[in-house]
Amino acid sequence: MNKKSEKSDEKVDWIAEIRGLALMLLAVFAFHSFIAKPFYIPSESMMPNLLVGDRLVVSKYPYGWNWSSISFHLAPRGDWRVMGSTPEYGDIVIPVHPERDEDYIKRVVALPGDRIAVQNGRIILNGTPVEQKVEPAIALPLDANSRCDGFGFDDFRGETGDGTPVCRVPVLRETLPNGATYLVIDHQTQELDNFAEITIPEGHVFVMGDNRDHSADSRELNHSRGLLGPIPLENIGGRAEFITFSLDGTTSLNPVSWWTSLREGRAWSTLRPAIAERKAAAER
Repeated sequence: MNKKSEKSDEKVDWIAEIRGLALMLLAVFAFHSFIAKPFYIPSESMMPNLLVGDRLVVSKYPYGWNWSSISFHLAPRGDWRVMGSTPEYGDIVIPVHPERDEDYIKRVVALPGDRIAVQNGRIILNGTPVEQKVEPAIALPLDANSRCDGFGFDDFRGETGDGTPVCRVPVLRETLPNGATYLVIDHQTQELDNFAEITIPEGHVFVMGDNRDHSADSRELNHSRGLLGPIPLENIGGRAEFITFSLDGTTSLNPVSWWTSLREGRAWSTLRPAIAERKAAAER
């Protein structure tokens, strides 16, 4: 028997090939559902800390697992949780809309049992205004993914010393009771600046976007836009951990653009809030 006939006698074991592919896809699905998944920022609701075009890693295990942990929302909704725990003040989480299979990304600002109100844009937590301090305006990228328009930022266009165009936005530093501190944008007077006090039910958290004037969050009770109040913990699908890379919106099929469209200085930036120094013994 010559070599040609030997090769013709060899057969592909398609069953084994399909089994191997299925096992690989199952492993990816399990990792994506129970360990971590990538996430893309499509809106400006978390500016200045997250920009359109940011890619990040969301961990699935910090608060246990539930129906919203399962990738692509393949599991039916339910109130079950496995090894469930509660987020901390300042955590950036992935809530699923209470009525639609849509992932949001917001910051936890009130926990179960807290009383929360918003007055003139400022959070009132358990009767005490949350600390806010004005900080110098910061320069955000001005590019195809961050146009500095459409959200009232038109007056904030400017340039750096070397002539690079930027979006220079006013910011406040907000600090929650556990010391979690981060920047927010709140530069307009609008409807969601005031929210009557409510008590967060057990098993729920209250979330808000860092771009306070342009965020559909727990303050927004409109069924077509908002998150309709406090979020059940079983609707929290994970916690945002760090940015892997960020794109400026100029990526194309040209491989060169895969590098030139990368924004500098954003890769591997942590998304865990900084903790302010404790000042009083009562905080210990």
